[in-house]
Amino acid sequence: MSPSEQAAAAPSAASGGGPVLPPGAAAAVRAAFARAGYTADGVLATLGADGHRALERGEGVPGLRRTAGLGTPLATLVRLFLLQTTEPADAVKAAVPLDALVEGGILAQTADGVRALVDLRPYGADDGPEGGWYVAGDLDTRLDVARRGAEVRQDHVLGVGGASATLAQLVPRTPVGRALDLGTGGGVQVLHLSRHAEHVVATDVLPRALAFARLTAELNGLEVELREGSLVEPVAGEAYDLVVSNPPFVIGAPDVHTYRDAGLPLDTLGEQLLRDVPPLLSPGGTFVMIGDWVRRAGDEPHARVRSWLPPEGYDALVVVRDEEDPAAYVSTWLRDAGEHTAEDALERYDRWLAGLEDARVEAVEFGWVLVRRHDEERVPHVEVLEWAHPVEQPVAPWLTARLDAAVALAALDDAALLATPLQGREDVAQELHGAPGDEDPESVVLRQARGLRQARSVGTEAAGLVGACDGTIPLGALVEAVAQVLELDPDELRAALLPQVRELVRDGFLVLPAG
Repeated sequence: MSPSEQAAAAPSAASGGGPVLPPGAAAAVRAAFARAGYTADGVLATLGADGHRALERGEGVPGLRRTAGLGTPLATLVRLFLLQTTEPADAVKAAVPLDALVEGGILAQTADGVRALVDLRPYGADDGPEGGWYVAGDLDTRLDVARRGAEVRQDHVLGVGGASATLAQLVPRTPVGRALDLGTGGGVQVLHLSRHAEHVVATDVLPRALAFARLTAELNGLEVELREGSLVEPVAGEAYDLVVSNPPFVIGAPDVHTYRDAGLPLDTLGEQLLRDVPPLLSPGGTFVMIGDWVRRAGDEPHARVRSWLPPEGYDALVVVRDEEDPAAYVSTWLRDAGEHTAEDALERYDRWLAGLEDARVEAVEFGWVLVRRHDEERVPHVEVLEWAHPVEQPVAPWLTARLDAAVALAALDDAALLATPLQGREDVAQELHGAPGDEDPESVVLRQARGLRQARSVGTEAAGLVGACDGTIPLGALVEAVAQVLELDPDELRAALLPQVRELVRDGFLVLPAG
């Protein structure tokens, strides 16, 4: 079969269906990648830090310059899959099983050489195996050196993206039995879930996305149960210990791309997920998602997402990470899809913005949502936290700890709290603020070096109390001691400090005893 005939006969990974490797080929491809050093570290070393940053921005020229003339299998793979160049067939054949990748619709061979139809890229993560993972997706349409004038297809399948990487940092990594990735796309969350879940189910409304997720799983030697269907339909009536979702949450786009927007009115998708997913949770189970929601003119901040949270039987923590005005929001997502350079870019911008204005959208908020089922007879804990600052990654343990602390605090009345020995966190530092030479500070700031990295202004009394909390002495005794040292009335100090202590425990400056 000639190269042109091979290209014509290949499965339609780029034209309709998804990539399908021949039986047994995935292991051979994975072994070839390993031999070539095609890993996240290998790519970084080949491109250099500047070339790697440029690639993340969708700019390929620095990478092309760095890899020109290298001729190594690693450079060939970087140019082929990441920089989307056409490479000599002999060079590609020396690096990977060419025939199998052509048969699987991942590469196309013509008289000019070999080019990629699918983005296969290394993915390094802190919880990944040695050497990392590989993720399959459609080619990056933002890449400036590879634009061929084609539109982003409506059923585009995203491989590794910023949102999927963010979600992976939010998901608790404690061992679970059954985990569900709702709307799996290219299967990034499947990789992470495989590290701590006994059984992983992944769903998507697009058969094409499931083909990419299957390829991702095969390339990493993983078993996953894939199901086709919309939202919770494929798993209705089942129970899961952990559910994660990076849904197509983009709001109001006039041209639907399934990977980013669901084609539903405004933020309806988030509302549906927070209504339909929590009932799938087993006792103690957790649902983690990221998403956008609108704020209409006259609405209180975060009112919509708060109204979606389950009323009973679930605790919830929402962290609002960002807010954009409609114009900035539209611009962001047009650029994300590479549509800002299209001939009708201004018309698209205008239509999208007009739709948001007609819906009276004043701002779009982005955030993280964590919902956890409980079977206790109590009032659920619900918190919406605004926090746009950098956090420690993975942030999941700190979010879980915050939710745990809030639930535990609600069960302690003041007498019980005063009888509890609290522990100050080791990473908390005290900052004294005042004019140079002043003996007494104007203010005291407690600042966390880890977790959410929050800072809090406190009085000298609270600062002294936090400093004395070593986990051995009940809080009430420490309050008495601080009152004695500062010559204050113990009852008045107790009344003043207890609300602050509850906030300090909730925010993680002080820690309740384990158990």
